Amino acid sequence: MQTLSHWINGQHVKGTGRHADVFNPATGEVQAQVPLASTAEMDAAINAAAAVQPKWGATNPQRRARVMMEFVRLLNRDMDKLAEALSREHGKTIPDAKGDVQRGLEVVEFCIGAPHLLKGEFTDSAGPGIDMYSLRQPLGVVAGITPFNFPAMIPLWKMAPALSCGNAFILKPSERDPSVPLMLAELLQEAGLPDGILQVVNGDKEAVDAILDNETIQAIGFVGSTPIAQYIYARGCAAGKRVQCFGGAKNHMIIMPDADMDQAADALIGAGFGAAGERCMAISVAVPVGEKTADALIERLIPRIEKLKVAPYTAGNDVDYGPVVTAAAKANILGLVEKGIAQGAKLVVDGRDFKLQGYEDGFFVGPHLFDHVTPDMDIYRKEIFGPVLCQVRAKSYEEALGYAMDHEYGNGTAIFTRDGDTARNFANRINIGMVGINVPIPVPLAYHTFGGWKKSGFGDLNQHGPDSFRFYTRTKTVTARWPSGIRQGGEFNFKAMD
Repeated sequence: MQTLSHWINGQHVKGTGRHADVFNPATGEVQAQVPLASTAEMDAAINAAAAVQPKWGATNPQRRARVMMEFVRLLNRDMDKLAEALSREHGKTIPDAKGDVQRGLEVVEFCIGAPHLLKGEFTDSAGPGIDMYSLRQPLGVVAGITPFNFPAMIPLWKMAPALSCGNAFILKPSERDPSVPLMLAELLQEAGLPDGILQVVNGDKEAVDAILDNETIQAIGFVGSTPIAQYIYARGCAAGKRVQCFGGAKNHMIIMPDADMDQAADALIGAGFGAAGERCMAISVAVPVGEKTADALIERLIPRIEKLKVAPYTAGNDVDYGPVVTAAAKANILGLVEKGIAQGAKLVVDGRDFKLQGYEDGFFVGPHLFDHVTPDMDIYRKEIFGPVLCQVRAKSYEEALGYAMDHEYGNGTAIFTRDGDTARNFANRINIGMVGINVPIPVPLAYHTFGGWKKSGFGDLNQHGPDSFRFYTRTKTVTARWPSGIRQGGEFNFKAMD
């Protein structure tokens, strides 16, 4: 069994204390152990990063961007290797794992433009002989705490802008699938990043609290569940740090009567069941408008869901989704399914008895489809984070809009319609951060920003895009006036004292 490490000062470092098991989700077997850093170990890694950050911060942005440029080449070179390691620990299919890496890679590509993104502003003659200009400068040492469901993409979303801005970065990845973040650190070293500028420190709550309490850490980026997001945001802000936290989601897709029902059904299959539903942008609630629309949608969804291929990633690229990440996650999903039944929802597709021959101990969950779900039910209120799609029937567009607007989460949403006026009204009125119009998973591209509203996001600035460069820098404004000097000519006599 493999024993993993931390990445400190450009090399793998063994842990000195506790370890956690890393499972193969397809078999349920322990395949590795990962060290869990103590407060002392985390503090040592942060201190080492602080010692080398000033030199990196003083490196001109173009040279830092060249490291990102080479990093992009290496990510493309090792795409297959990264995807296989990711699938082995997370359970998602190889095509999905490559998408995980690719979406992170695109943010690294955006960061090659750091010299332009870090430019300040200048005002000539703001006053008599006075010029005024602003500088964007790195914060120093910053940290990212990232989740299990995107072990490549989200660390890249955090580290690439932070490093491009001249910061040192402490990454605390999920202890459930830690291998890919360690591989990313190796590639960044190969790309030319100085040792110590990126530290990957594995751990659990003790490591998180060490980041929150360490005075050297200037900013923290987090992605995970809403309760933990609220905890990190409150404690980090109280400590005077800049904090951005992204939490849970319950994403609604509204289907209007004029929508292409086959297109909508296909979109729901991918958005609801891809990656076993373990996505913060997964569509977990379908809201058809009108009984005819609801009946037509259910009629199309049932055969599509029943044909889904659920298997380990090793079964080929035609696998639709694999296992969930842990036995606890599986138990939580199935527990919510039972609550849905008990609270009166109609289970149209029942995946509770799903078994995969040869993988009986794996963390596989069959696909589920509920109809006649109501807002008071647990399966509607809570983030299930599994292959469970709920249908809520709305009598009108206004009622459908209200379901999405009244939910406490506001990460993503979508509407399927052929009517431009309806789509425009939806986009303008909805109180949700990311909106799709005939697009089921509206994740913005790297040069826009990613972020939810309400209890899905905490902080003033979003991930990637221009916001990331604002988050990882602070602005300094300089007002300069130079008294007349040598251009007035030299003086050869002693001046009397004033």
